[in-house]
Amino acid sequence: MTLEEAKAALEAMLFSLSRPLSAQQLAETLDIEVGTVEGLLDQLAQQYRQEHHGIQLYTLAGGYVLGTKPEYSRYVRHLHEPVIRGGLSQAALETLAVIAYKQPCTKTDIEMIRGVNVDSAVNSLLSRELITEVGRKDAPGRPILYGTTEEFLVSFGINHLDDLPQLPEKTLLQLEEIEAAATGEE
Repeated sequence: MTLEEAKAALEAMLFSLSRPLSAQQLAETLDIEVGTVEGLLDQLAQQYRQEHHGIQLYTLAGGYVLGTKPEYSRYVRHLHEPVIRGGLSQAALETLAVIAYKQPCTKTDIEMIRGVNVDSAVNSLLSRELITEVGRKDAPGRPILYGTTEEFLVSFGINHLDDLPQLPEKTLLQLEEIEAAATGEE
C-alpha cells in the first residue's frame, strides 16, 4: 500500500465512523506504524484547512474524527438529532460537572457538594452513558465511584479531561471548605 492509498484508507475509515479512532487503532487496521499514521493524519488535517472543504479533522477523546467545520454546521444541524436527546436538566448538568472535576467520586461526595439527593441525576447520566462506574471506594459499604466516559468527552467536544475549563479560585476554595467540613478537618 502506498502512502497515498494509506491516507485515502484513513480518510475512509474516519468518514465511516462517527466515533473517534486512536492512531494505534488506525495503524493496526492498516498494518502500518503509528508514526506513519500520525504523519498522514497531519497531512489530511492540513489539506482540509487549506482547501475548500466542509469538514475538518478533530482530535477528540484521545482519538481522531472527521466533523463539520463550524462555519458549515448550520447547514447540517437540522439533519441530526441532538446527542443528548431533550437536553440535560440543570440538576443533571450540575451533577455531571461535579463528577467531571472531582472524579472518581461517590454519590455521597456529589451530594455533599450539591447539597441535594442526586440519585435521579446519576441515573439519567448513567442511562445516557455520560458517566460510568469506575470502581469502589475503600470505605464502609464500599460505595460506587463514578467517572466520566468517552461519550462525555465526545458530547461536549473535549479531547481530554485536562481540557476542561479551569474553575474560578473562589469555587475551588468553596469546594475545599465543603470537603473539609465533610471529613471533619479544619
